This record gives sequence, structure tokens and C-alpha cells, in this order.
Amino acid sequence: MPYAAGRVFHDADSHVMEPADWLVPFAEDAMKDRLLRRDPPSTRPSVEAPKEKVIEGLIGGPKGRLAYGAHDAGERIRALEELGFSSQLVFPTSALRPFRTSSDQDVLYAGARAANKAMAAFCRDPRLLGVAYVPLDNPDRALEEAQEAIALGCRAIWVPSTPAGDKSPGHPDLDRFWALLAASRTPFVLHIGAGSRTMPAEYVNNGKPKSPDLHGGGENLRFKDYVALPHSAEMFLGALVYDGVFDRQPDLRGGVIEYGAYWVPGFLRQMDMGARSFGRTDPYLKALSAKPSEIIRRHVKFTPFPGEDAGYLIRDSGADLYMFSSDYPHPEGTNDPIARFERTFEGLGEADRDSFYRANFEDMMS
Repeated sequence: MPYAAGRVFHDADSHVMEPADWLVPFAEDAMKDRLLRRDPPSTRPSVEAPKEKVIEGLIGGPKGRLAYGAHDAGERIRALEELGFSSQLVFPTSALRPFRTSSDQDVLYAGARAANKAMAAFCRDPRLLGVAYVPLDNPDRALEEAQEAIALGCRAIWVPSTPAGDKSPGHPDLDRFWALLAASRTPFVLHIGAGSRTMPAEYVNNGKPKSPDLHGGGENLRFKDYVALPHSAEMFLGALVYDGVFDRQPDLRGGVIEYGAYWVPGFLRQMDMGARSFGRTDPYLKALSAKPSEIIRRHVKFTPFPGEDAGYLIRDSGADLYMFSSDYPHPEGTNDPIARFERTFEGLGEADRDSFYRANFEDMMS
């Protein structure tokens, strides 16, 4: 029996564990060597590969590169069936590393195009919903790459939760980009990793040795990173609301993925308080179609972490905001995310559960 059964489940977050040369076949000749990933040695404890690939009990089995379907497209289809999800957004894990922070726009956008071609090739099955990556630094090139990614069959566009170069993501120069996403019913998504680390490095310098990350190595989040995690998403969404992007593009949809969601109720209240306080004198706030929280509610969904009290979030701020995700095959998704969420759902009705597992995802994707 599949892991997820008894209802329709959509998974708003999963990943490919890409080999180091994953982009090379899809890169322009001049960029092939530049886009070959050169990973530093891992500091995580080594895990012995299983003698046979684990297909039964996938959610509790090996994770990361050892997981079934981690980077083999054929395996991934069978993995999806074993997991029981009707569809699954698929994000890169490390494919962006060779180019994401480059100041050379030719490298930046050539890397994005290669990554998006690789993702489209991996997600040949219509149940695997490939996520393209499009940096917003150059509005014209961002539009071009988004058009290309959509033509390739990618189903969502991951944008960094940062300013668009020297501009707000709500700047009029990006109107054509947001209009394309709205017209094509392609959601934008923010995801941990691209722009999410906003904490100044000086805060790490506390005179003590660096602690291991949550997996025992050094490549992942630590406590101080986690505390600051939602800040970039808050700034990005606040800019889209204030700059009128959602009002200009009523069909635009978006998702905030793997930022957790404990911060969301307070963020909505913070924006509404700001609108009440500054709206008396600010013409741009006066021009908004609704309270900021209502605008977000119409346009954006969020994925709680499995360790968060998702039931509290739904009861506090509504069942229309939150979506299920597994993060497969990343270990942060835990060995039983459904059970962890269900433990917090006491007293919730069937309609609220259906919104969480199915309907909110379908709304974002339609």
C-alpha cells in the first residue's frame, strides 16, 4: 500500500539530488566547464549505501543521494507511486551552486537555462512538476528565461527572495514577467536557499567553535539561520503587496516553500498593522484593493515544517493558506510527515484537511 492513502495528496516540495555533472549535457559549449559542480568534501557522518535499493517504506528509508529516485527519473516515477502522491513539485538541490551567486549575468542566465532544461528532462512524467529557476536581476532576460522554461514544460518558477538586482521585485520593469506568470497560470515560488540567508555573517562570530548542523555536518542550517529564515520571504512578499503587483495581476499565484510557517500569522498581522498606521498618509497603501493579509490570502500559499503545529496555524489564520510537503528525499521532511501533521489536526474537519493536502495546492497550480 502507498505511504499516502485514503485521499488525494499533492506534494509541494521535493528535490532532485543532482550528480556534479548534471548541468553539463544541457549547457552551452562555452559554459560546460563553468557549470560542472565542484563540491567541497562533506562534513556529515558517512552513511553506508544499502546493498539493494529500498523501494518499500520509502518515506522512512534512506534519504539524500541514497534515496530511491533521488536522481534517476525512471526510479522517481515509481517512488512517487510508492509514496502515493498524485503530483509533486520538484526543485533542484545543488544544481544552482555553480552559477547562482555569479555577478556575470551571462553566467547567471546560461546556468539558469541549463538547470531548467535539465529539470524539464527529469520531469517527463506529468505528475512530476518541474520547478524552473529564474533570477530577476535583468528584467528582459528574466522574461526570456521564464518564457523558455514554460515552453519546456516547467510548472513553477523559483525566484530568489532578494531584490531584483538594484530594484524591488515590484518595479514596473518586471511587470511583463509577472504578467507572463499570471497569464500562463504558472506560480512563482520562493524556496529556502536562493536569497533566504539574510543573517549578517558577523552574528556567527561569537568566539566559539562552530556547532554541527542539524544533520551532524556543516552544510545545513543552524539555530541562528533558522531564527532569521523567514525574513527574506517577508520582505519579498511585502514588496509585491505594497508595489501593487498582485492588484495588477489578479491571476498571479505563488508559494513560499520550506521556510516553515510559524511566522505567517504574525507576518499577516504585522502588514495589516502597518497598513493601518501608514495608510493615513501613504497613497500607495490607500490604493491597495484590500488589506495586505487579504491580498496574501488570495494569492500565496505556505508549507509548514512537519515539526510545526500546522493545526494551530490553520485554526489561527485559516485553512486556505497552508499546503502539505514531504521534502523527499531530503531528510528534513522526516520519516513520517503525514503523521506529524495529523497529530496537530485534532478537531479539524474534513474540508480543512482536504484544503491542506489537496485543494490549496491545486489552487496555486491553476
